[in-house]
Amino acid sequence: MPAQLTILSGKGGTGKTTIAASFLNLAGSAVAADCDVDAPNLHLLLDPVRVSREPFEGAMVACIDPEKCTQCLICEESCPFGAIRDLAVDPFSCEGCGVCELVCQDGAARLVPEMTGEVFVSETRFGPLAHALLRPGGEASGKLVTRVKEVASRLAGERGLDLILVDGSPGIGCPVIASVAGSDLILAVAEPTLSGLWGLERIHGVAKHFGVKMAVCINKGDINPEITEQIRCYCAESELTLLGVIPFDEEVNRATMTGEVLVERYEGPAASAIRGLWEQTMGLLEHARTKA
Repeated sequence: MPAQLTILSGKGGTGKTTIAASFLNLAGSAVAADCDVDAPNLHLLLDPVRVSREPFEGAMVACIDPEKCTQCLICEESCPFGAIRDLAVDPFSCEGCGVCELVCQDGAARLVPEMTGEVFVSETRFGPLAHALLRPGGEASGKLVTRVKEVASRLAGERGLDLILVDGSPGIGCPVIASVAGSDLILAVAEPTLSGLWGLERIHGVAKHFGVKMAVCINKGDINPEITEQIRCYCAESELTLLGVIPFDEEVNRATMTGEVLVERYEGPAASAIRGLWEQTMGLLEHARTKA
């Protein structure tokens, strides 16, 4: 079974995807899974070629068959979300609860699957990429993440690859929980701000709850030495391994603006730190799998 490394952050904008893309370059050959399905952007750095797409039906929505409907209006009166007006269903208000289907005596109201997103497989210069996009207002982001990971696992098996690198979404919501499932190691990317520290604490809570080993890196660690030290202290008190501190480097911004992977072209302080972080992370990942 391939190892799964999941890169997370408690808040957005910490540099998680920049590090994930660099790790893919350093891995040489791995399966990438972009599990930030609400706002995927790993593909922006990988220049992928899409090879397949599949619809994702993540919710149920009511519909009314006009040929069976007797216009008794019991569905409209019973809907707890007010989603039925003049025997038409508002898909944005409908929660798929099924009350209308239950009360309809004529079989006119029923629930049908609704397409809420798409799952893609693409080829990149570093290997296959499984990714997805949740439609605006779409539900079941956690289920969509699970589907992305299923596709990534299948790709790893088909190609004999021993690493799945998951770029998770920020925060601690449903897509993050789905990303954490089955992980051998979480790498939490923190930034030296108060919100970055609080986000790290929240991610640590998720990791502890699900019993997944977690390590930490600090990005742009030199922009606020005081909070960087607070993060170091938190890691020590919480028995979290601090794998590295990446300095602020303008090369990162240049690489991002041109859609390049940092370590693929640059040799500056940040790129050098990420290379060291990669070695440390792989060592800890191997140790975590051995203990398991």
